[in-house]
Amino acid sequence: MTSTLRIGIAGLGRLGRRHAENLAFRVRGCQLVSACSPVAAELDAAQRELGVTRLHADFDAFVRDPDIDAVVLVTPTALHAEQVIAALAAAKHVFVEKPLALGVADCERVERAARAHADRVAMVGFVRRFDASYAHARAHIEQGGIGRPFLVRSQTCDLLDPSGAFLKFAPTSGGIYMDCSVHDIDLARWMLGSPRATRVFASGTIAVHDELAAIGDVDNGLAIVEFDGGARAVFYASRTFAHGHETQTEVIGTAGKLLVGAGAARDRLQIADAHGVRQLAVADFVERFADAFLHEMQAFVDACRGEQRLALTLNDATEATRIGQAITRSLKSAMPESV
Repeated sequence: MTSTLRIGIAGLGRLGRRHAENLAFRVRGCQLVSACSPVAAELDAAQRELGVTRLHADFDAFVRDPDIDAVVLVTPTALHAEQVIAALAAAKHVFVEKPLALGVADCERVERAARAHADRVAMVGFVRRFDASYAHARAHIEQGGIGRPFLVRSQTCDLLDPSGAFLKFAPTSGGIYMDCSVHDIDLARWMLGSPRATRVFASGTIAVHDELAAIGDVDNGLAIVEFDGGARAVFYASRTFAHGHETQTEVIGTAGKLLVGAGAARDRLQIADAHGVRQLAVADFVERFADAFLHEMQAFVDACRGEQRLALTLNDATEATRIGQAITRSLKSAMPESV
């Protein structure tokens, strides 16, 4: 493609707004021309601050617009599968935030739709693959730097929000493992060479948000995943960290190990004063992966323009959902579950 890729975005919440700003001002080879949201104030802001002129409250009208080439979906997870299928049917390239869907059957429906529209790019937003440190770790593994990787320990731990604002979305998020750990699941498969998961066990506790008990969820959870060939992964997810957002991944191999994200440090500044010695921590995932979100969207645009191929596949997203669902079942049954 030699012409500019015309993109529309659906969903303009906190993350949607970040994607929209990148598309409008930072990503090469594209133009943000359309926005869709049921919230009038979000559409007004897109027009006023981002220069978007094609505004839609109705998704069907948005996705069928003949004057857009690709869509970016930052919508509720429960809508992902149907919206991706609708976008592909409308001959649009499509980027959708993780997870692809909350059920394996829906993920597989999307995969079939993508195969039927093989000339269109379909990409899921596993943003950590586009973070420089994680990409460096993966390249080091591929070069044999730690021998054969066999164990991953990975965590997604959010800063405590005393207001409990996330509780509004908790009933439809799929639970802590599908909402938080799905990134760690994808990273583990990526670092270990995409093995097939065979069995999982999960446990969790409610440390702060007692309201989660009513929906069978927890605010701190642990999971173990067993893979074919002997590899293992251990995941920790939390919504209650006091100091900041801490994403961390350790990969252990036969000849060494790698550690990404230790300490959640905001930068290399160390402060020493009467309160002791400390570093400031990143506040949330948006701050931690700001550059990765930009690189991720650039990769999507480049793939749509035929300038590069994506290594990340829809099947990767399906497998992440398959494992995440098994972990969630194990949390509820308190028993090991097959994948």
